Amino acid sequence: MKKDIHPDYREATIRCACGATIKTRTAIGDFKVDICSSCHPFFTGTQKIVDAEGRVERFRKKYAKKEAKA
Repeated sequence: MKKDIHPDYREATIRCACGATIKTRTAIGDFKVDICSSCHPFFTGTQKIVDAEGRVERFRKKYAKKEAKA
């Protein structure tokens, strides 16, 4: 192998929005994520709506008018 071409592979901490932290090794360092395996609906078996910028509320408001007319 060639020397000095590989990135520095160091320990890193991944922090989730739910408060969970995961220790791992990576070349990019520490970073934050929105959803991890501790809070993702697929792994927990619970329904959780992740509302980004009010999209779910806008959808409900938009289609609530059509359901009321029907």
